[in-house]
Amino acid sequence: MNAVRQLVAARATGAAHRCFLADARSERWFDFAALRTATQLWCQEFDAAGVPPAARVLVDIDDPLAFCAVHLAVIAAGRCSTPVDPAAPAAESERVRRALRPWLVVSDREGTPGMHVNPATGLPANPAVGISSLGAPQPGSGSVALLTSGSTGTPKTVVLTERQLLHAAHCVVDHHQLTTADRGFSPLPLFHINAQVIALLATLLAGGTLVLDRRFHRTGFWSLVRDRGITWVNAVPAILSILATEGMPAAPPNLRFIRSASAPLPAAVRAQVMSQTGVTVVESYGMTEAASQITATPLYGGHPTGSVGRPVGVELEVVDPDGRRCAPHVVGRVRIRGESVINAYAGSIAAERFDVAGWLDTGDLGSLNRDGYLFLAGRRDDVVNCGGELVHPAEVEEILLGEPAVAEAAVAGCPHDVLGAVPIAWIRPVCALDHQQRDELAGRLRLRCEQHLSRAKRPLEFRIVPVLPRTATGKVLRRQLRELALSKASHPEVSPR
Repeated sequence: MNAVRQLVAARATGAAHRCFLADARSERWFDFAALRTATQLWCQEFDAAGVPPAARVLVDIDDPLAFCAVHLAVIAAGRCSTPVDPAAPAAESERVRRALRPWLVVSDREGTPGMHVNPATGLPANPAVGISSLGAPQPGSGSVALLTSGSTGTPKTVVLTERQLLHAAHCVVDHHQLTTADRGFSPLPLFHINAQVIALLATLLAGGTLVLDRRFHRTGFWSLVRDRGITWVNAVPAILSILATEGMPAAPPNLRFIRSASAPLPAAVRAQVMSQTGVTVVESYGMTEAASQITATPLYGGHPTGSVGRPVGVELEVVDPDGRRCAPHVVGRVRIRGESVINAYAGSIAAERFDVAGWLDTGDLGSLNRDGYLFLAGRRDDVVNCGGELVHPAEVEEILLGEPAVAEAAVAGCPHDVLGAVPIAWIRPVCALDHQQRDELAGRLRLRCEQHLSRAKRPLEFRIVPVLPRTATGKVLRRQLRELALSKASHPEVSPR
């Protein structure tokens, strides 16, 4: 019997009618007994359909509660859950399916071939067998398969075993001190590893409650936190930036902390959220290849400004191009290894990122201080080589975010005939600006950069835009920015250096 199946059975035995999953937009909720029933019935359905052990089951479900029930059931059944974005265009969905080659599809959309789930119950819509006739499910360990492109744009399949997923979730529970009394809130996409491990599996391990939303809604957020008794929030920097821009009340006393992940959190935003709400903001760093969390800042107590914390449950080092450990505060390549870290991509793609000692090259640049706190400097592919000087976008963005009128900033390189590449900045202001106001903002930013940055690091242009292109988890799409940098016509609101 696999560990997830045992865990579901234990929760249903010890607290059968305790709320496990709740919908933020309705009164719907699943208790642990309902989860056990869903798990048992889906296991039986997969067996009856002849789904081989470890075969991939594509989970294409929009309803968050139904998604969680099916996703956990696939793992508990000893199969490989393969979640996808239910809102993706048909062409993209087809490309993903060809890449992942699932044995079966489970969906809540009419007309989709495969099995269908009843969103109201999380159970099969047309079960082949009744609960009374359930037999012993086939043995085997479950897993999860996810596509990740990282900074290269080349899709890679990451397969995480049940053991790796649970190890990462245990580390989250320990670090965040989660208990049965906790009620988490997560509006992040469930087809990404963050919500699957940080929110779902960690809550299951802790025996607490998880309130889910399909997306973040700024209106009514604080009343939801208060009325639902939320004790912690799973967020990304874009969410915190929105809250900081609009002003925040003192947080309800039930809220213990807000967790930020997926992208760098500006120090000014973190400080503003903490000072206005009185709640700790835990900053973290993770990746799919490590089953989510790699580092996190302390739950209580201070830490160096700008750091994403210390390693949690993994080994981490910063090395130079020859693989030698860097001295404190020296920027180098970040690499990791540990129980939750994969040792290869499916199909042996990008094998050069792994070495014989088990280290995975994350593709990130960073430095460690003497106390082991990690400071990220960006992705290697994002570094702008301006006339031989390496410009790290994160350093420039931190300076730009010091301007009060700037809500978000992103820096990417644009090809240059003489220097090779030059940095360009995209700016989302805190409010809409007319042409004169945009020029005035660009002027202030130019002066600020002259005061704080060497010439090569100063953006050649400042492009004032209403939104920054981001992934579903809040990461800036720098590849898209680099493409936009080639055409001023795509963004006419340009102020040159």
